[in-house]
Amino acid sequence: MFGVAPHSEITPSIQVVQRDISVLQGLATRSEIAIHLLGERSSPTINLQLWLPISASNPVPLFLGCNFFGNHATLEDPNIPISTSWMRDSDRPGHVINNRATQASRGSEASRWQIREVIERGYALATYYYGDIEPDHPEGWQTGIRGALLEPGEKSPANNHWGAIAAWAWGLSRSLDYLETEQRVDAKRVAVMGHSRLGKAALWAGARDQRFAMVISNNSGAGGAALARHLAGESIADLNRAFPNWFSGNFHKYNKREGELPFDMHQLLALIAPRSLYIASASADLWADPEGEYLSVLAAEPAFALYGKKIGYHLREGEHDVTAYDWKKFLEFADQNL
Repeated sequence: MFGVAPHSEITPSIQVVQRDISVLQGLATRSEIAIHLLGERSSPTINLQLWLPISASNPVPLFLGCNFFGNHATLEDPNIPISTSWMRDSDRPGHVINNRATQASRGSEASRWQIREVIERGYALATYYYGDIEPDHPEGWQTGIRGALLEPGEKSPANNHWGAIAAWAWGLSRSLDYLETEQRVDAKRVAVMGHSRLGKAALWAGARDQRFAMVISNNSGAGGAALARHLAGESIADLNRAFPNWFSGNFHKYNKREGELPFDMHQLLALIAPRSLYIASASADLWADPEGEYLSVLAAEPAFALYGKKIGYHLREGEHDVTAYDWKKFLEFADQNL
């Protein structure tokens, strides 16, 4: 489904773009770290934005996740560099023009990050634009990490090779590599979270990388937390038709053949045990199949019960989004489990 990631050894180089700028009325510092994944500045680069509570005297737990429209969209702050990466169109007029972010997009995703609340609760937060790893369009692999890591002689990803979801998940692990070098972060207490397609990436990152202590999926739906066999909302055929770059070529064989899959998504959730897992659904988000997400949680629970653990879950009213209520529940769960 997600495809096989290459085993290429990489040696990233680190460039500090901004360091410890005091923000949020002195509650936090913000740093911008460029992780040049193949060493050279021309190679695919994660522009990691790191927020740390100033009041912390010991290394702190951290939430890590990709954002949809650039670091500058996470807070209304003129000092955050605007992303120069390719971006898909925004449903907000003027925020993305000719596939590039504009000044109008500053702070446009602030409600999805609740940075002040995270900091005040004693956590750090790190995020980067998912398109830094690979632009989200069918030919994005050509300028993203998948193209850069093709084996000699390969002209395009083979049918069993990783798709964009797996590439974005790989980037979350490379971000954790850097965070392990940050003395103010407790890298053994990192929660990886994501919304929608990035919730799918967070689940795959958590399944593959056991260093993540907690995994949070928000409205990840089909190809994420929702059971494929539930046959509600978005289907495998819908996914592969609209987003042919997300999964391996082999996954396309199961369009309209969910019953023939040799697995279902509760088994993806089960791979995260015995670490902590939280699944969030929304009642009006029918395309993401909230019932299918809940049934997947129920089916995965025995794996966690082996270790005396329970999966965190909530169903809130409303549509496809990350809200202050979602973050309230994530933070409560983290307080108990991180």
